[in-house]
Amino acid sequence: MYKFRNKIVTAIVFSILLLQLYSCNWPRRNSGSAANQSFISIPLPAPLLKSNISIEEALLNRRSERNYKNEPLEIKDISQLLWAAQGITSDNNKGRTAPSAGALYPLELYLVSGNINTIPAGVYHYRPFDHSLLQIASGNKQMSLASAAHLQGSLNSSAAVIVITAEYIRTTRKYAERGIRYVQMEAGHAAQNICLQAVSLNIGTVTIGSFSDSLVKQILSIPETEIPLYLMPIGKKED
Repeated sequence: MYKFRNKIVTAIVFSILLLQLYSCNWPRRNSGSAANQSFISIPLPAPLLKSNISIEEALLNRRSERNYKNEPLEIKDISQLLWAAQGITSDNNKGRTAPSAGALYPLELYLVSGNINTIPAGVYHYRPFDHSLLQIASGNKQMSLASAAHLQGSLNSSAAVIVITAEYIRTTRKYAERGIRYVQMEAGHAAQNICLQAVSLNIGTVTIGSFSDSLVKQILSIPETEIPLYLMPIGKKED
């Protein structure tokens, strides 16, 4: 009975995704469409490709950090974290820091800035193809985001929040129902990359999955075609 119920739930989710495919054009926001050109674009500094911390050390020291200093982060740190999650790693734009089934890349990243030097408070969409941020909303949204996540204080006390969303249809239109699993696996890859990169930067973070999808989308102006999967507050670790 349990297996049968799970199959029904999966079938319903897949049906909803298919209906969304036929009801809209599924634009990819990374393309830099004309509708986005009026927003502020912030180029990010090039990411570092070497560090003094080994992958083994990062794995050993990775912890969920929920308490942060009341200090700003630097734009170079934000650049490094976003690149770790979805950065371009090949000349043909088909390679990224996290593996993707069929190289279809269904994930989107958003930065909710609260206390970052040179990045005003607001919501930004990360664009891997030119390693930049596109502002989609102004003002600090962290308190509202914490409310949407059942008052989890780390979302309000951190310097910023990275939000991982997915446009499932990019993967399911090729892999059908199994594509749902592939997208969720990919989100895990990206989140782990952020966690390990944070260790190398001496920055704290934690993965949060308990929140209201509809409220998060509303607060951050996320398109209806995308589903939020992770909220990851980031900030300097307390001593």
